[in-house]
Amino acid sequence: MIRKIVKIDEEKCDGCGQCVPACAEGAIEVIDGKARLVSEIYCDGLGACLGECPQDAITIEECEAEPFDEAAAKEFVESLEKEKPELPCGCPGSMARELGSERVTADADGEPAQSELRNWPVQLKLVSPNAPYFKGAELLLVADCVPFAMADFHSKFLSGRPVVIGCPKLDDPSFYADKLADLLRQSDVNSLTVVHMEVPCCSGLTRIAEIAETAAADAGSAVPLRDVTVSLRGEMLGIRDLNPGQAEPVACKGGV
Repeated sequence: MIRKIVKIDEEKCDGCGQCVPACAEGAIEVIDGKARLVSEIYCDGLGACLGECPQDAITIEECEAEPFDEAAAKEFVESLEKEKPELPCGCPGSMARELGSERVTADADGEPAQSELRNWPVQLKLVSPNAPYFKGAELLLVADCVPFAMADFHSKFLSGRPVVIGCPKLDDPSFYADKLADLLRQSDVNSLTVVHMEVPCCSGLTRIAEIAETAAADAGSAVPLRDVTVSLRGEMLGIRDLNPGQAEPVACKGGV
C-alpha cells in the first residue's frame, strides 16, 4: 500500500540515538553506528522522531510500504522491555551536556579535588560531532585505559579540553575513523591529541586519528595531530607531532 513512513538518511545520521526513545513503537534502532528502521510494520508514519534528530537525517515520505501493525509494534516494544537491564536511572548517553566547573570530589588526602571533565557523553560512538563544546577546541582522543593508569590525567591533559574515548581493539576502527573525521570537519577543532597505552593494540587509536585527520584535511579541515604514549605505570614514554607541517598543537599542562 502507499502510505507515509519514516526515511533515514544514513549519510547525515551520526548515530547519536536521540531518535530511538522518541519512537514509542520501537521502529528505530541504532545498528552499526546508524539509526535504522527495524521494520516497516512498526512505523506509524506520524513522525514523532523528526524533531529529535540534530542532523535533520529523518524525514517522512509517501511510498509503497507494508501496513502499520499496531499489535505487532506493541508486542515488539514489550519484548525489548523484557530484554532491557534494570538500571537505577535513565541512560543519559545520548544527551550532549557541557559540565560546569563546580563538580568537586575528594582526593586521597581528603582535600577537595576538582574533576576536569567538561563534556558528556565521552564515548566516541555516542558523541554528536556538532556538539558546541567541540567548536574550535583542543580535542583529546584517549584510550579507555589511560585515565586508570595515569594518576594525574585530569590535571595534565583534561583541563579545559573536551575528550572522546575508545578502544581500537574491542570496537570498530573504521566506524571510529569515520565518526572522528566528521567531528573534525564539522567542529573545526584547533588540534587533536591522541593519548594511548604502550601496548601494541592500543596504538591503533593513533592510526584511527591519522585516517580521520587525512579525511578532514582533504575536505579543507587540516588539524595538527599529536601522539602521546603512556606506560602501564602511568608514565609518559613518548610525544610525537605526526603532521609537523601544520601549526603546533597547544601544549598540554605539565609540558606535554
